[in-house]
Amino acid sequence: MKTVQISLNSIDKVKSFVNDITKFDVDFDLVSGRYEIDAKSIMGIFSLDLSKPIDLNIHAENDIDTILAVLKPYIV
Repeated sequence: MKTVQISLNSIDKVKSFVNDITKFDVDFDLVSGRYEIDAKSIMGIFSLDLSKPIDLNIHAENDIDTILAVLKPYIV
């Protein structure tokens, strides 16, 4: 598992983020404070405080470099 901090401070960013990560057959979790939600759930993301960076847990063994390249626009 790898953890990175991301910023999703606009509706368009949230939509493009979910579209980007659903291409991977890997589990992603967003952690904000004591809340942990499935990062592929748009409704779940909007339940978080998006005004500050959020931790993204990537549950992948392979393709980490490919995933991080796709996530580059969101990483803080």
